[in-house]
Amino acid sequence: MGRSRAVTLVLESVRVRRGDAVILEDVGATIRSGRCTAIAGPSGAGKSTLLRLLNRMLEPTSGRVLLDGTPLPALDVLALRRRVGLVAQQPTLLTDTVLDDLRVGCPDLTEEDARSLLVETGLPPTFADRPTAGLSGGEAQRVCLARTLALRPEVLLLDEPTSALDRASAEAIEQVVKDLRAAGGTAVLVSHDTAQARRLADDVIVLRAGRLTEHGPPEEIEYLRAVAS
Repeated sequence: MGRSRAVTLVLESVRVRRGDAVILEDVGATIRSGRCTAIAGPSGAGKSTLLRLLNRMLEPTSGRVLLDGTPLPALDVLALRRRVGLVAQQPTLLTDTVLDDLRVGCPDLTEEDARSLLVETGLPPTFADRPTAGLSGGEAQRVCLARTLALRPEVLLLDEPTSALDRASAEAIEQVVKDLRAAGGTAVLVSHDTAQARRLADDVIVLRAGRLTEHGPPEEIEYLRAVAS
């Protein structure tokens, strides 16, 4: 993976409503460049919603999200999503073959580079020849990760990236995060795995019922200690 330009994301008084339900309430946080930030908290706390705000897959009802000081709506949305890549927990494959899927945003991607990306995400290089129909959820999610990595994003957003994987495959994904950070990039991941958050994260954001309740290094986060005990 080539060197990524480090960028900083800032949430300012972000609120998200769906009808009468408040999903996020007055969330303010800085996601620092060149680091891995984990978003933790119980189910339904708003973690995936926060993640999707960071590349405009969702818009806040009020408040702002900024990338290097620029409000996201001021940026071209397609250019933004190339810079800030999201790998959702429920993957969406867009073509009939794995190789074609990896080329969706990068049509000049060589077959050799495609196979290297698959290996990087814990899949065999021969996976490039597979049809996308019939892939397991974990396989499809890793293909989506390889597709995102082909764009060389500055920020990588990962929603429960290892929840459907065995230990060896999960370690491959964790190495992707470590490599991105080592190259100067920024990673943000939603994870219910508190041990993973402690292993990977430089910073942890904890949400409870849509509110930010803790934000700091993992060793200072009471939520991680409480869940692990």
